[in-house]
Amino acid sequence: MYDCSKEFNKFYRTKVVLPAKDQNELRKKRNLNIQRLKDGLLEYNEEKNKDYKIAEQRIQGSMAMHTITQNDQSDYDIDVGIVFESDNLNNLGPLATRNIVADALERKTKQFAENPEVKTSCVRLKYSSIGYHVDFATFKRYKEYASDDDYIYEHSGSEWSVRHIKALEEWFNEEIKNVGDDLRKVIRLSKMFCKSRESWANMPSGLIQTILSVENLNSNYSRLDEVFYYTMEAIVNRLSLYLEVKAPIDNGRPLVTREIDYQRMKNWKNRLEINLQKLEILFDEECTYTDAINAWSNFFKHSYWNELYSSTIKESYNVNKAYYFDDTEEFIEDMYPIYEQYDVTIDCKVSGNGFSVMPISDYLDKFTPKLKRFIPHNFSIKCKIKYTNCPSYDKILWKVLNVGIEAKRRNNIRGQIQGNRGNEIKENSQFIGAHYIECYLIKNEVCVGIGHVDVPIGES
Repeated sequence: MYDCSKEFNKFYRTKVVLPAKDQNELRKKRNLNIQRLKDGLLEYNEEKNKDYKIAEQRIQGSMAMHTITQNDQSDYDIDVGIVFESDNLNNLGPLATRNIVADALERKTKQFAENPEVKTSCVRLKYSSIGYHVDFATFKRYKEYASDDDYIYEHSGSEWSVRHIKALEEWFNEEIKNVGDDLRKVIRLSKMFCKSRESWANMPSGLIQTILSVENLNSNYSRLDEVFYYTMEAIVNRLSLYLEVKAPIDNGRPLVTREIDYQRMKNWKNRLEINLQKLEILFDEECTYTDAINAWSNFFKHSYWNELYSSTIKESYNVNKAYYFDDTEEFIEDMYPIYEQYDVTIDCKVSGNGFSVMPISDYLDKFTPKLKRFIPHNFSIKCKIKYTNCPSYDKILWKVLNVGIEAKRRNNIRGQIQGNRGNEIKENSQFIGAHYIECYLIKNEVCVGIGHVDVPIGES
């Protein structure tokens, strides 16, 4: 197979993986809407003389498993598990419980174009203008015996049904531990393919893509382009035999049951099969670099490949190509499985040029123009964990990334993940760029929480 691994890996990192800044925006929206729900529930209780309380909240789905991809339509699905004590609900039915959640949300989201939608498995809150939506899955919990260590959880669907609230993410992280992070990469690339054409309606869910990627992962190759190709080929062969998929948890409940489910599976199989044929040129001994780039362009239909194809003629596809720099950035998912269960916020304070120590947000709000929000050169930057709901963790890792042309020109993008800096780190603002700092909480060799702060630096 023609070796396009360099270009393929760059496509994955720059066009498939959601940038850290955007991931943090999703976290902010998640936390903002959880707080809206809590505030709305307080108002509901006061009006109705009730005492409903959220006992637990959990990050779920692609955010917890860290498989979100870039999406030009910004159609991001933020999954949150909201848990009530069973006694607190006092035998309330599943639909009635979801209606209370919707009522509480509606009280604090009147600025939204659409009211919260009560669906069979969740309550959905849509950001109509930008495409985000937040799904609140509702659960209740109880202990069979007071002395039990663990709760039993039941999910609010068409009826209350026992559901292990953490099982899916735990299953996924065990798979990552067993086979490595190529699995996560293949899932993201599969999602990218499934939404690569605007005309492609009715494609399978991310969960189904995840399950079949786990089932059919071909890890006999070292290059990501090969691992992806042969895994997709195996999925086509599997779907040619049967279309049914079972959940890896919940006693193997079937995920393909309705006519529309079967149609989605057929669409995936047929579209994958047709487009894998476009990659056959990669196995031709006379395949050229241009042939290979064109083949991947036809497969993914992404501008990255089109621009790369055009550049082979112009020989100038990257405006930063004149700057040689060492790509030293490291990624937490390459070092640890990620099960993002907990919230983390970073306390970032700046000082310098006659300004006393203050939170970076205060400086940007008070002392910078709205269109030029940055801190100047020669400022001191101190970061530590401000808040986390993680009860305990084994260690903290830090990452400082310098972003932009200036960082590349100086060959100083940094981005290494370090564990020897303690609970607080100190940096200095040196040159222009939309830099950022992240911290990672590690528990039992799993990354369970990620904190992020943007550090924009401009001319002093």
